[in-house]
Amino acid sequence: MQVWHDLAQAAEAFATGVGEGGCTSSVVTIGNFDGVHRGHQAVLGRVVALARADGRAAVAVTFDPHPAQVHRPDAAPELLTGLADRLDLMAATGLDGVLVAPYSLDVAALTPDEFVTRYLVEALAARTVVVGHDVRFGARNAGTLATMVELGGLHGFEVVAVDDVGVSRLRTPGGSARWSSSAARMLLAEGDVAGAAAMLGRPHRLRGVVVHGDARGRQLGFPTANLGAISGMVPADGVYAGRLLRPQLDAGDADRELPAAVSVGTNPTFDGVDRRVESYVLDRDDLELYDQEVVVEFVDRLRPTLRFDGVDPLVRQIQDDVDRAREILSR
Repeated sequence: MQVWHDLAQAAEAFATGVGEGGCTSSVVTIGNFDGVHRGHQAVLGRVVALARADGRAAVAVTFDPHPAQVHRPDAAPELLTGLADRLDLMAATGLDGVLVAPYSLDVAALTPDEFVTRYLVEALAARTVVVGHDVRFGARNAGTLATMVELGGLHGFEVVAVDDVGVSRLRTPGGSARWSSSAARMLLAEGDVAGAAAMLGRPHRLRGVVVHGDARGRQLGFPTANLGAISGMVPADGVYAGRLLRPQLDAGDADRELPAAVSVGTNPTFDGVDRRVESYVLDRDDLELYDQEVVVEFVDRLRPTLRFDGVDPLVRQIQDDVDRAREILSR
């Protein structure tokens, strides 16, 4: 999948041909795609299917930073995925290209016609535009589905409107909800990583670099990998069954995907203050992970974070956590 970070890059790519077929026109959709949940996957899959049928490139436009971080930075949502993971997940849908459009107040001020002309027509040579019925775009969100259809008539592209492709039957703080990034955030904020996984279509993941901690886990017999420079939304404090993934290793390497018990919290038994994400790889004390980039995957929640009266009850509880994590992951 090709990734373009400005309009000129995208336009140049279409001038020479995109994808295996050297396509000079596209089927395109627009969105933030945070988390690339099952609803996003269905829309992107529709784009790919239409593109393959018409012999065009399948393309998406996404934004970085997230528009909410520009318009209301104090109230912007915590993003489910960082940009690198978002692009990996989008690539897995079969897209030929993604335009990562830098978002700013200048971009927000573009009229609907200016946005469509610059991004969809001139940069991406759109012949089909796939959007939801509730699409809004352009300055003050003035552009609607009707606006897009009208502009399609002017610029020579077809508009395909898609319905919500799924409704979650999961309990969320707001009740039943359609598949959405905000609903997945609510589930993660409650620690319901299994519910979030059902909505995302995969276990939720964090990415970061292993940093030095207090070495307390090693002293207790359970050495942990402490995650620093974290990309992705950290779920509620607690202990989870999960996995530690090492993307730098080959796919067939036995140490690339490792079962783990994952702790999120402040270590209250030791009066900790800093919130940390620590992973104990089950039954392994031989791994050298410092300064390596790893991915932590959350499968199920074992318990909330607790304060223990001393080291002995803590160690007993950790052993129980490890046993339960092993049981869950073996299933």
